[in-house]
Amino acid sequence: MGPDPWPDAPKLPAPIIMDQRWTDAVFLHWRIPETVAAAFMPPGVDPDLFDGSAWVGLIGFRMQGAGLGRGPGVPYFGSFNEINVRLYSREPNGTRGVVFLSLDASRLAVVLAARAAGIPYVWSRSRLLGPGSAEAAEVAGPSGSAEAAEVAGPSGSAEAEGAAMRRSAGYSVRRFRGGGRSVFAVTPELDADANDPLSIHLTARFGLHTRVRGRTLYVPNTHVTWPLYRAQLTRFEDQLVAAAGISVTGPPESVLFSPGVRTQFGLPRVVARGF
Repeated sequence: MGPDPWPDAPKLPAPIIMDQRWTDAVFLHWRIPETVAAAFMPPGVDPDLFDGSAWVGLIGFRMQGAGLGRGPGVPYFGSFNEINVRLYSREPNGTRGVVFLSLDASRLAVVLAARAAGIPYVWSRSRLLGPGSAEAAEVAGPSGSAEAAEVAGPSGSAEAEGAAMRRSAGYSVRRFRGGGRSVFAVTPELDADANDPLSIHLTARFGLHTRVRGRTLYVPNTHVTWPLYRAQLTRFEDQLVAAAGISVTGPPESVLFSPGVRTQFGLPRVVARGF
């Protein structure tokens, strides 16, 4: 049996509102009951099921060079680690998306701006974990700056992607308020492409659903097929999924890694009005 086809990425309606790159992406997913996911869906969308189940994901990646429109990335504020907890949504017309339960980031200005737009960002300290980083795998303590804790600087080059693929990767995060923590790391299996139906269902997502001022919005994005690999989980201690209101047990059923992809976002559209 050949690989499952990657769905065609949508063409974004003009204008492009944001351009950014995602690198060193780690995907962990668990199967959960449909009724659990349904409680978090905004009006007008339902859980997007696979194999009869909804799925919750814990995803870490590096945001690189995020900027407005097609312009250059915003210095400092456009590059940071992000760790999110998300569910998967579907409109009656078949449009698939993501519903974020939380997104941890260290840039306070970004967190505040996103929360004003209805995206549930949380202010946190995080770092990228690399090979031989047993000490770094511990969530950073009160000492040390957020800037020093991050692996910064725009990469996006072939050399940077190659380096990402040759090593283990993971993230540690600690919230400034509430003390929620997470640390997880994987080793990619570079000879095992992840092109099965479940992997594509969980990662080929071209938009998000959110509720803002009583309305459900769909914010579209587009990107090419990204290189995606199976991975082995080498460390996992998490409180973020439970903090989002989802209970999971045992190791994740799906563990994936991608060196990254460039993506663009378009203007939101209204899906449904709340009551």
